[in-house]
Amino acid sequence: MGNMETVPAKLTKRIIAEMEELIKQGWYANKSELIRDAIRELVKKQKIAQLESAIKEDIQWGLYGR
Repeated sequence: MGNMETVPAKLTKRIIAEMEELIKQGWYANKSELIRDAIRELVKKQKIAQLESAIKEDIQWGLYGR
């Protein structure tokens, strides 16, 4: 884990409680693993949304020249 960087973040008590419940249920080993996974999913969703938007723009351009 030498290529890791610490990023401070403030979270609400409710979010912390929800995270701890997921860890307790065995979904994640610890908070760091959960946060990394959540960020990876967010980045993946954003990339998909950007790709979908670009495809829609290409279709509009192809159909209407705009």
